[in-house]
Amino acid sequence: MRSTRTPASRRGRRTVLAATGLVAVLALTATACGGSADSASDKPDATPTQAGDTGGKVKIPADLAGKLKEHGIDVDKWKNGGWKDWDRDQWLSEAKDFVNPVIEGLWKPERMQSAEEANKTVTTKDASAGQGISDPDPAPVAAQAEKTPYHRNAAPVGKVFFDSPDGPAVCSGTVIKDVNHPGKSNLVWTAGHCVHAGGNGGWYRNIVFVPAYNDLGKSEAELSNANPTEIAPYGNWWADWASTSNQWIQGGSETGGDGAAYDYAVLHVKPEQGAKSLEETVGAALDVDFSAPSAAEAAKMGAWGYPAAPPYNGLKMFKCVDVPGRFSLSTSLPTMYRIGCTMTGGSSGGGWFRVLDGKSVLVSNTSIGPADNTWLAGPQLGRDAEALYENMSKTYGGR
Repeated sequence: MRSTRTPASRRGRRTVLAATGLVAVLALTATACGGSADSASDKPDATPTQAGDTGGKVKIPADLAGKLKEHGIDVDKWKNGGWKDWDRDQWLSEAKDFVNPVIEGLWKPERMQSAEEANKTVTTKDASAGQGISDPDPAPVAAQAEKTPYHRNAAPVGKVFFDSPDGPAVCSGTVIKDVNHPGKSNLVWTAGHCVHAGGNGGWYRNIVFVPAYNDLGKSEAELSNANPTEIAPYGNWWADWASTSNQWIQGGSETGGDGAAYDYAVLHVKPEQGAKSLEETVGAALDVDFSAPSAAEAAKMGAWGYPAAPPYNGLKMFKCVDVPGRFSLSTSLPTMYRIGCTMTGGSSGGGWFRVLDGKSVLVSNTSIGPADNTWLAGPQLGRDAEALYENMSKTYGGR
């Protein structure tokens, strides 16, 4: 699972097992000719409408400005570059400490393209710790390029950009439904390591979600002078609140750690410009399945993402579909799902989907994977994940 996006060559980090993250969101659909409800198709079942008109600029809410002040942060200085100070002693870490003021125009196309894949690594020792529970390694499944335009074939999928102490970073995310605000969701599902550094760090900064990134799947050369709407057809959506599990905040690490099985997060977002909700703008969102089915019960699962590490460059969306197996980092931790997939870093946080009662639902997200990029593992979403989601919906969903 790729989390803190820094190649070993640039940041001196040892990566024995690089966790890959898939992009969040596409849907699995039943096949047209006699397929079971758990079989997967090559496109999601949601067909979105085009983006609506944009309105006024997003303002920093008074309560957020007050929160910054509580932590000794001057809003104007923060927006003018103060956010670049990553003093470890003052790096906001606790759940209540999340702050993410809108800095309009920060995430320009060229800055997005400079963002490196978020990496999470696990060692061979870590991977073998739960061998008594884990199923044999799955056969690699070659990632397939998603059809373009993405807004018609994988509408809920997008990229999550953020700043870490090492510079601009990127993950993936999925537009999910908000049970308390039907049809008007502003919620995005991703991985915990895409928003928070875990036990030895704090919240990342300038977190933005970009749905249907590079909608037409253009090459780097074609995007050299890209119009912002080619890169971000629905605009940039800033997280005004984020929640991840306490297990990730306390136990997450560069090797996954005890937080890996709880490596999920929910963002509540607002447009950098505009007034409509994310769901209304994109035209699609997915339900989340918190039933935590066993790997044996789940049949096929699909994972979508924007892999950024070689041989990919993060510009195009890919997908993998496979029958999941069990994976464990420790006999004391919950079992995770694992599928064969050749997607690399940059797809962290991407959604995993299965078909439930005839429709595609999000059932996990990419968390960890090996250095040879042959498989991916993601957490099972049970009661803890559901409680986090419900709190986000009730507390922040209507904002």
